[in-house]
Amino acid sequence: MKRSLPLSRAVPRTALRTTRTALRAVAILALASAVAGCSAFGSGDDAGGDEAAKGGGPSFTVAAAGDVLIHPPLIDQAAKDAKAAGGGDKALDFGPLMAGVQPVISKADLAICHMEPVIAKKGGPYEGFPNFQIPPDITGTLKDIGYDTCSTASNHSIDHGPAGVKRTLDALDAAGLKHTGSARTQAEAETPLIVDVKGVKVAQISFAFGFVKHEVPADKPWLVNKTSFKAIAAAERAARKAGADVVILSIHWGREHQPEPSTAQMRLAKRIAEKTGINLVIGHHAHVVQPMEKVGGTWFAYGLGNQVARHEVPSGTSEEGVIGWFTFTERGGEWDVKAQYVPTFVDTPPDPEDHEDPDTLPAGAVTDYRLLAPAQAVKDGKGADGKKYTQEQLARYRLAFERTQGTMLNRGAEKDGLTPLQALPE
Repeated sequence: MKRSLPLSRAVPRTALRTTRTALRAVAILALASAVAGCSAFGSGDDAGGDEAAKGGGPSFTVAAAGDVLIHPPLIDQAAKDAKAAGGGDKALDFGPLMAGVQPVISKADLAICHMEPVIAKKGGPYEGFPNFQIPPDITGTLKDIGYDTCSTASNHSIDHGPAGVKRTLDALDAAGLKHTGSARTQAEAETPLIVDVKGVKVAQISFAFGFVKHEVPADKPWLVNKTSFKAIAAAERAARKAGADVVILSIHWGREHQPEPSTAQMRLAKRIAEKTGINLVIGHHAHVVQPMEKVGGTWFAYGLGNQVARHEVPSGTSEEGVIGWFTFTERGGEWDVKAQYVPTFVDTPPDPEDHEDPDTLPAGAVTDYRLLAPAQAVKDGKGADGKKYTQEQLARYRLAFERTQGTMLNRGAEKDGLTPLQALPE
């Protein structure tokens, strides 16, 4: 638990919620309603409840999810969904793809995404690995489903140099999303992101271990934050000096496609827990879920997996992710953090190369990419279109939930109170 510090200036929470475009909002909410049904997400004790009424002080909730990594097949899906809704040939709509997590994300007092790739100009060109450029349309969808801030320090932050960083941050600004981790100017880099969440000043800092085949320009060392303990500790001190009560670290680290945290991750985690006042650490980069663990009183989500992605060769686990749900409550001048989690899953159609003839697709095969919460999907038994899930789909959702749950708990987090936000139905 970490001691709170005096309050100071901050970005008002009201500035985080801009007026939503009417048609997009209606579409997202309609889809989310169909997906969620009578959703248990974000309600009652499962969502942390009114902790202040239980003897604590100020209380708020944070939802943090994995990598937003828009590979080319997902752009194709957005084009397909836009066309189905009457859009033009160049229209893109990521709403149907993302709507399945809106019931969770929208309930949090502060919702944090991880924007891994560079955002392109409207109309492209769009690119996948290794030098990502993705449509700016995704930012509006992220805002619509409830995200407030995004970390932007990743190994792909400078795939397209300073111009790419500027495009990315400009697009996030246009959507009303706050951001931290990369910067357009030195002054921006030196200004901590602090958000007013129910009267509490919450800072977010963001760092990445390195960059894919690129180096930070020597004349712009502030362009993106590179991980070192010294830099992380300095960023926390700057946030505290600017008035932060709570500091959350988003960190791009670890080994890709490895469900266990590396030795380097655990060593850095121990140092952060012992030598800083950071209140929560949320990790990215592995593209698969890694455990949560309480280290010296501080919760670490080593890796949240993918929020949404479609790797060239889906591994099964790369379609799985997790939303960390954290309830902060001030008790006696210190911040107590209760940790929970929501497994997520990206329904993925069969590879067209394996089924050149549509008639060879198995009965009930998935036809669209859709991000969903397996517990709610199993509870509902059907998708947003009213179509019942097949037994194969339901079995896969159960597997995704149970595998994620096993990973969450495999470093002993259950003894520290880690639980699912919504249990898997029997």
